[in-house]
Amino acid sequence: MTSSAQQPQAPAPTANAMRRALRRARDGVALDTAEAAVLLRARGEDLVDLAASAARVRDAGLAAAGRPGVITYSKSVFVPLTRLCRDKCHYCTFVTVPGKLRRAGHGMFMSPDEVLDIARRGAALGCKEALITLGDKPEDRWPEAREWLDAHGYDDTIAYVRAISIRILEETGLLPHLNPGVLSWTDFQRLKPVAPSMGMMLETTATRLWSEPGGPHFGSPDKEPAVRLRVLEDAGRSSVPFTSGLLIGIGETYEERAESLFALRRVARSYHGVQELIIQNFRAKPDTAMRGMPDAELDELVATVAVARHIMGPSACLQAPPNLVDSEYGRLIGAGIDDWGGVSPLTIDHVNPERPWPRIEQLAAESAAAGFELRERLCVYPEFVLRGEPWLDPRLLPHVRALADPLTGLARPDAVVEGHPWQEPEEAFTSTGRTDLHRTIDTEGRTADRRDDFDEVYGDWEALREAAAPGMAPSRIDTDVRAALATAADDPTKLTDDEALALLHADGPALDALCRIADELRRDVVGDDVTYIVTRNINFTNVCYTGCRFCAFAQRRTDADAYSLSLSQVADRAEQAWELGAVEVCMQGGIHPDLPGTAYFDIARAVKERVPGMHVHAFSPMEVVNGATRTGLSIREWLTAAKEAGLDSIPGTAAEILDDEVRWILTKGKLPTATWIEVVKTAHELGIRSSSTMMYGHVDQPRHWLGHFRTLARIQQETGGFTEFVTLPFIHTNAPVYLAGIARPGPTTRDNRAVMAMARLLLHPHITNIQTSWVKLGTEGAAEMLRSGANDLGGTLMEETISRMAGSSYGSYRSIKDLVAIAEAAGRPARPRTTLYGEVPPERRAAALASDGHLPELLPVLGD
Repeated sequence: MTSSAQQPQAPAPTANAMRRALRRARDGVALDTAEAAVLLRARGEDLVDLAASAARVRDAGLAAAGRPGVITYSKSVFVPLTRLCRDKCHYCTFVTVPGKLRRAGHGMFMSPDEVLDIARRGAALGCKEALITLGDKPEDRWPEAREWLDAHGYDDTIAYVRAISIRILEETGLLPHLNPGVLSWTDFQRLKPVAPSMGMMLETTATRLWSEPGGPHFGSPDKEPAVRLRVLEDAGRSSVPFTSGLLIGIGETYEERAESLFALRRVARSYHGVQELIIQNFRAKPDTAMRGMPDAELDELVATVAVARHIMGPSACLQAPPNLVDSEYGRLIGAGIDDWGGVSPLTIDHVNPERPWPRIEQLAAESAAAGFELRERLCVYPEFVLRGEPWLDPRLLPHVRALADPLTGLARPDAVVEGHPWQEPEEAFTSTGRTDLHRTIDTEGRTADRRDDFDEVYGDWEALREAAAPGMAPSRIDTDVRAALATAADDPTKLTDDEALALLHADGPALDALCRIADELRRDVVGDDVTYIVTRNINFTNVCYTGCRFCAFAQRRTDADAYSLSLSQVADRAEQAWELGAVEVCMQGGIHPDLPGTAYFDIARAVKERVPGMHVHAFSPMEVVNGATRTGLSIREWLTAAKEAGLDSIPGTAAEILDDEVRWILTKGKLPTATWIEVVKTAHELGIRSSSTMMYGHVDQPRHWLGHFRTLARIQQETGGFTEFVTLPFIHTNAPVYLAGIARPGPTTRDNRAVMAMARLLLHPHITNIQTSWVKLGTEGAAEMLRSGANDLGGTLMEETISRMAGSSYGSYRSIKDLVAIAEAAGRPARPRTTLYGEVPPERRAAALASDGHLPELLPVLGD
């Protein structure tokens, strides 16, 4: 690190400032960043005082967790899967270059045999964790890494990490803890089924240490603090038990160190997924750019541990690596740590190879001298072992349970470390639970208005409320609405963003004029016919742990309203729909943790085998990603296989609002905007068309609607794959985000009219079919939308569970006569269509009319 990247520390705090901060720490008062920065400089008696209060916080947390006086460690092996990396951190000796690896007789990656040899020897010694560490995305920098992966049949480094993790589980019984660096949301979905925990050090939030020449992270794309914080958030969204922490003494100021701790606290509170924080002290190493930097002193480490304990609170787990402190174990225990991290009886610390691990017997003795019992844990912390789903994938549960004490979640001392099959849960298509919910939701309702785990499954409501507030503030609109209306009437493709926003805010006579313009454009483009489709919804399961905060459909497997259909039940419903004249089944379900990635193929195949002529419109982009990550296939490969199994088109649901500012308020774990776009564009490229949707009226604003429309229009210009756009007004009644007091109570009538009209104008001429939702708006509301730019009423549905669970009061079925009546109320004729807006064969039309309004017992019958 050069002097250009160094920043002078602020003046030492005054004695009064230190006394005040220490008193607040002793009294358990929440610290702010300035006070934390003061305490980071505590030394001498002040540091003794700070450490003592931090230790009391730690002791209270251990007592509450049911393990008072216990300090933990993990018995592990260290597997340096590859030492190649695309980053250039100025203090790192772990990373090397291809030439050095070749000269030393090593491959670009460790081979499977090399990895398994270490894991087997570790298992023989009683180790239970395989710490897999590697450089970030080496194939992006080194052709040799790309060549190795290609030669061994892996698309990327993550694919190899996944594959070797499965072999470790199956052949040795060790539990992989993965440290592959920066991961995307999709990477987490790929790796979660093969590893009970993962990790990545935040190190610091001081951006200047990354952006300024001479800084320790300059030239390292993966060390940008914003990127690393996004990884921590994606881990939380994905319900992955995650380890992170700070590297202190690399040039950050005390204020920056304090800010880093508060950033970690924010993520931990928001998602409840940070399983431990490591406070690691910098040690200079020869042959690095920072070899001349002084080591972080022990007092620096002790003070940082103590301040971290006060900031993170009693329930946090704090670790300091024991091989970096020269046997000063007592001081770290006294400052508030409760864990020693991974300790290996077999392998060295490849990141700090000059610092040998202490013997476990020595750690036990040092811990006992400080009044603590040393207990072994697994790589995944006991709290997450006891929580189970959604934090542990069902395919990992047998492996974890083989090693864990079911009462404490700690490692069982007598556990036999041996391999177990890594496989999909059996009986994925067993009929269970309230399988008549599609009917009884209309007659008996739901059992309760919320899940029993309401306070935990969605993250921290208070943190979410703070995050939502800025996005919900309306924008000031200064654009002349009259001029914007003139542009819309003349040529809507010329509407500027400012004009579009003005129209999205229109009300009164201006809104009436806007709707007339949209309706006239609709007439010019698609004529007066109102189209509809005879279809059946089949929601094959509502068991889901994704944590969407707007969704009242998702249930835990043990909830009273949970259900799953068998394959034969799915096929029965499709066959029955065919008999009633349907041309399509629309099939979607929750992200059931037991559902194999190939289950979607089985569902499509079951319908096609029973009813070959039925159009299978199924599987949202979220389900596509779930299937792809569970099978290890790419999105393209998975969609290709689904198409071969009988998938004809996909619903463009799971879009909500295509703006991550809004998405991460609405949902804890659903796919980000970029991934949704990737799925639909890939589907279109494969000839699989889709609808497009927008759910609005919750924590969004018109500026978000505008961005959503612009995104859909761009995609359609590229692919031409959207069949229609569907407006989905937010149903608030039972939505968790509304029950928590964060979301609005759905859109107003003004909102609905403005959104419909602007959808017609802003998507012109790219998406010509605009659909309204009778199940969300009712008869009168749907008719009003037909006068505001819509030309399609959607389907008969026959059954509808998602909106009804959320509190929609408009039933689950509309007969053809009902839909025709809605069109007539708008002064328009109606005609049936296919999924792709083609003509319906005469035989299908006759079958539908013959059975119209006379549904069998399996189907619900309910009027307004």
